[in-house]
Amino acid sequence: MLQAGIKFNLGRLYLTRGVNDLVAENLEFAKFVNDSLRRHANGDWGEMCREDRAENQQALVDGTRLLSVYQTAGKPKIWIITEADRSATTALFPDEY
Repeated sequence: MLQAGIKFNLGRLYLTRGVNDLVAENLEFAKFVNDSLRRHANGDWGEMCREDRAENQQALVDGTRLLSVYQTAGKPKIWIITEADRSATTALFPDEY
């Protein structure tokens, strides 16, 4: 059963090496990643255009892959991708894709 506000299961959580290294050394960035994961699970897709937001909404119905983009002042942009089967979610920097 999903918690209130949660739109889908994240599955196993993964951080790429770059995100993991920065999380380990920067508490504020770690909080940003955690908040971004929460937003992603709640269907807040971050800084995406209307068409991409609509695609994610459809992906909730179709069971296809989900992508969110988050950036906040002073912190690098991250992507969060949840696989179509909802088995895994990965936080990564765009250049790590």
